[in-house]
Amino acid sequence: MRMLILAATAAAATIAAATPALADSNRVEIQSGVGWGNGQNTLGTIGGLVGHDFSLGAGAFAGAEVSVDKQLASYFDADVNFTGRMGLKPTPNDKVYALAGYTLNAQADASHVGAGWEHSFAGPLFGSLEYRHFFTTEGMPDSNRMMAGVGVHF
Repeated sequence: MRMLILAATAAAATIAAATPALADSNRVEIQSGVGWGNGQNTLGTIGGLVGHDFSLGAGAFAGAEVSVDKQLASYFDADVNFTGRMGLKPTPNDKVYALAGYTLNAQADASHVGAGWEHSFAGPLFGSLEYRHFFTTEGMPDSNRMMAGVGVHF
């Protein structure tokens, strides 16, 4: 499963880099939210990401991103997430999407899936809401994360 997700993410990033004529936008975003899991405390989380989306035509898009998240008040290292996303643009200012990827962490790696919504404001600014569920390896409990973000398209 890990190799399949890494291969899909790498393929999406390669396609995005190789098709500038279809490019929708690059993006940089900062995020904050909460993370929780079975038998775990709810912890505040901060992070940031860089990504690229490209148009698939007819209001559809696909993208790839790399993000780093850190749970506050914990001694765990930061998570590094490699994520692919695919979705629709129901309005010119909105994107709804599903996502999947792989997370690297010093404690235990995880596959993740989720969904999100992105809304463009005036100019290049946008906001986002996103949920992720982490399927953790090495006997660690699965966890969840809900994040809100603010970013810039360029």
